[in-house]
Amino acid sequence: MSTSSGVKTSTVVTATVGVIATGLLAYAIYFDYRRRTDPDFRKALKRESKKQARAAKEEAETNQKQKRKAIREAIDRANEEGYPRDPEEIEAYFMQEVAQGEQMIQEGNDQIETALCFYRALKVYPQPKELINIYDKTVPKPILDVLAEMIAVDPSIPSLRGPGSTASESGSAAGVDE
Repeated sequence: MSTSSGVKTSTVVTATVGVIATGLLAYAIYFDYRRRTDPDFRKALKRESKKQARAAKEEAETNQKQKRKAIREAIDRANEEGYPRDPEEIEAYFMQEVAQGEQMIQEGNDQIETALCFYRALKVYPQPKELINIYDKTVPKPILDVLAEMIAVDPSIPSLRGPGSTASESGSAAGVDE
């Protein structure tokens, strides 16, 4: 008797799985049929798709605006704090900011705060173009992108301008749109 009840249990399980699979297949076929033939259903699907795309686009724009605002605030905060003027203090400040930026990269900290460390170091470095070339090779791209936005917001780094160019020319040459 135990073998016949075992056979019945496996038969019941197999039949249940078959019914569920058949039901899912039937629903998929029905959904596909409606999608292909019912114009109202297609319009509703298209409307929903457009609504989701619009919501995603608006969210991305909002995030971008918030990021730009945070970058501006970080730049303003750094400029208010000021930068050292004494050559020894500048060197120590530069080394401190670069080390802090590298540590923040290792810890996975906020991109804006991490980029701000490299920005501060760039502001005091005597040859910023050379430092940017070094950053290109050593700093991760997401941090570098934020740093580029910071430079675009505050193009007052003196040596980024070519000889004889004005601040507005250097901004447009560096891809700054303001």
